[in-house]
Amino acid sequence: MAHISFYEKPGCGGNARQKALLLAAHHTLDVKNLLLTPWTEEELLLFLSPLAVPDWFNRAAPQVKSGEVVPESLSADAALALLLAQPLLIRRPLMAVGEQRMVGFDTAAVHAWVGLGEQAPQPGSLEGCAAAAGHCSSPL
Repeated sequence: MAHISFYEKPGCGGNARQKALLLAAHHTLDVKNLLLTPWTEEELLLFLSPLAVPDWFNRAAPQVKSGEVVPESLSADAALALLLAQPLLIRRPLMAVGEQRMVGFDTAAVHAWVGLGEQAPQPGSLEGCAAAAGHCSSPL
């Protein structure tokens, strides 16, 4: 079993489902508030740099859904500056086990990384909001 640093948006139903799966697989979690973490460029890039810039973004964020922020149109430098200024835009969860990091919650990738046990759901993404209205109650 792994001890996972889990960066979430408190109150997010999607993050709650993800944490429940990890706990059911007997992992331990150090849950941290993604929005209040004092990110530096270097720390955030440890998570994001393996991904394409558009994959850095939370597709459910209001600014992305409205088209105000178009991740595909941003350079890495512009995207990083925007994410540091507005952490709600960061794709979540961010997870770390030692020096290994993961962004998002694709069940097959998480299962291959740390294991989700016999109760692992079908392969797919558990990202996005679980709220019926399609958004969480509050950005903080």
